[in-house]
Amino acid sequence: MQRTQRTTATSPVAPAFALRGFGTLAAARSSSDQAEFVRDLSQPRGLSSGEWSGRTDSVLGLQANWQATPELDLVAQAVSRYRYDASYRPELVWGFAKWDPNAHLSLRAGRLGTEFYMRADSRLVGYSQLAVRPPPDYFGALPFAHIDGADASATLPVGGILLRGKLFAGISTEKVPLADRLWDLDGSTMAGGHVDLQAGPWLFRLGHAALRFKHDLPAPAATVITALSATAVPSAIAAASALGVRNTESRFTSAGVVYDEGPLQVQLMFNRTQHESTTFQNSTGGYLLAGYRVNRFTPYAGWSRVISTPKSLATGLPNVPPLSQINAGVAGVLADSRSNQHTTTLGVRWDVRDNIAIKLQGDAIRGTPESIFPYRWEKAGWNGQTNVVTFSMDFIF
Repeated sequence: MQRTQRTTATSPVAPAFALRGFGTLAAARSSSDQAEFVRDLSQPRGLSSGEWSGRTDSVLGLQANWQATPELDLVAQAVSRYRYDASYRPELVWGFAKWDPNAHLSLRAGRLGTEFYMRADSRLVGYSQLAVRPPPDYFGALPFAHIDGADASATLPVGGILLRGKLFAGISTEKVPLADRLWDLDGSTMAGGHVDLQAGPWLFRLGHAALRFKHDLPAPAATVITALSATAVPSAIAAASALGVRNTESRFTSAGVVYDEGPLQVQLMFNRTQHESTTFQNSTGGYLLAGYRVNRFTPYAGWSRVISTPKSLATGLPNVPPLSQINAGVAGVLADSRSNQHTTTLGVRWDVRDNIAIKLQGDAIRGTPESIFPYRWEKAGWNGQTNVVTFSMDFIF
């Protein structure tokens, strides 16, 4: 398997039943004990100074494919990783039936991976990634791994170019850890699509998705909303409504390009996230990652950036006790999704064998003290800066 090949590929000569697997054994350490570095928002705890941990990036996956007929393929993928409830309980992330009535059309139904960001559906397969992990500045605020629904994709060859389009819709069943509480996404609806253009070694994508939340956030946001509503002040009640998340929509727009030929691989991605709820700050992110393979070694370097736009909300309440406590609570909720940082990444990948890769990576994260998203358990002395060192071994079987 090449370094960018995914373990999901099937071919007309594939056996009727195939069982494959993938995994990552990793150890990482952060230089700061003022905030815990996480891979993404699905993790309740992260890295801190003074300890090596494997929970951030270690994963084990198993995938079964059954070619029931030439047109019908059944796929199931289970993954064990550090998850929202601080356990490693295996989770079914894929479980779908795929019907290809012809060479240009593909229909799937069941549990599907979220892929409105380029390479998002394979982000747990470390062997298919050039770096240890997808850049958290870009993927960190994306805790959605799957939906239960359906999608349809079409492929159209035009000369030497391949055009692909996909539309999808479904329902989320996941949970997101927020401090010591869980935010229930179960029943939230997601829909979107993307368009790909492939020309030789170049792959371009434009994507868009929208997620409508079914449930509000837990405390402390829920506590602040309740306190605002209890004042019976019209402006405070309006502020409570603006902080609500239930029945609001978040929209994710992205663009990306990948060049992969011979020894050179380059990835360039941008995204824009917009939220109807005042609770979440809108953000813009992007990254550039490049690697050049020499024999079995691939040195790589990357740079990523994320910045969010603060939102303001007037409660109309005087800043005197006990109402000042409510105003402080509102300010805390508005600040909780603040991101303003960039990361410089240097690493090397060693393809020991055709199915094993060892990586050493360093990340220098530089942000403002207010940049606390998506870190965990940040403290008052957090200055927005940390360095992360990671050793990993990726494998497929």
